[in-house]
Amino acid sequence: MKKFTSLMLVVLLQGFLLQTAIAQEEKTALVPLPSLDDFTRGQDGWGFGLGLGIEYETAYEGSDEFGFELQPAGAVQWRSGNNIFYWAGEALGWRGLRADVWLLEALVGFEEGREEGDSDKGYLDGLGDGDEGFELVLQARRAFSADWRYWLVGRVVTGKNGNLGLFGVGRRFGNQVDGSGSEINLVAVFHDSEYANKDFGINAQQAAASGLNETRLSSGLRSVGIDYNYRHNLNRNWQIYGEALYEYFSSDVRASPIARSNYEAEVGVGFIYIF
Repeated sequence: MKKFTSLMLVVLLQGFLLQTAIAQEEKTALVPLPSLDDFTRGQDGWGFGLGLGIEYETAYEGSDEFGFELQPAGAVQWRSGNNIFYWAGEALGWRGLRADVWLLEALVGFEEGREEGDSDKGYLDGLGDGDEGFELVLQARRAFSADWRYWLVGRVVTGKNGNLGLFGVGRRFGNQVDGSGSEINLVAVFHDSEYANKDFGINAQQAAASGLNETRLSSGLRSVGIDYNYRHNLNRNWQIYGEALYEYFSSDVRASPIARSNYEAEVGVGFIYIF
């Protein structure tokens, strides 16, 4: 009887440990970074998240006007091994983990462009609306170890309005593997002349209509910045996230009449329900 009881205890203990391991496996994110949402709970198949956030941010690139804006949050995802395909708002993309230390990502997104009405004080009057269009974003992160404590990041954005590049380093805080916790990134951003003038250039026609000096920017350093991301699972279904960004413009950008501030900043918080 004692042997039978001991055997049952061993079986029950093994079953408990197995269920615990399965539960932990279900919560393992593709990459444990708070900046990358993963609603698949570590399983192949579909993942869904839907939520809403509020951001306090500058009205447009270079603006000294701030305001609140509601933003939808979440995504539809499909996971297959170390690959996640997703649709999030106006972006359709893929990200994949390779050799545990390489994260590659590609997406196509829609850029809405700046509008004259973005400035409540009329600072953009006469400049017209910016062009809308699709952009291709390619990104790679290279971790120094499989726990993704530190990494290097590079990103290229290309489209009809020019090209932008970002390079930086990041650090993750906490030991969670479910994508919760926090991280911080330090980055330098570069643009070509076409992308620079999309946001900060003023051609002859715009100068005549707005009264601002004609301005033409060349390619080079756009800004240096720091961003912080936070994500916390309140329970199995509810998740809270937060983000903050500060970007300090280069001297060429600050010289543009459109740049009424030397920096861009935003802070946001929101909730997501994971189905």
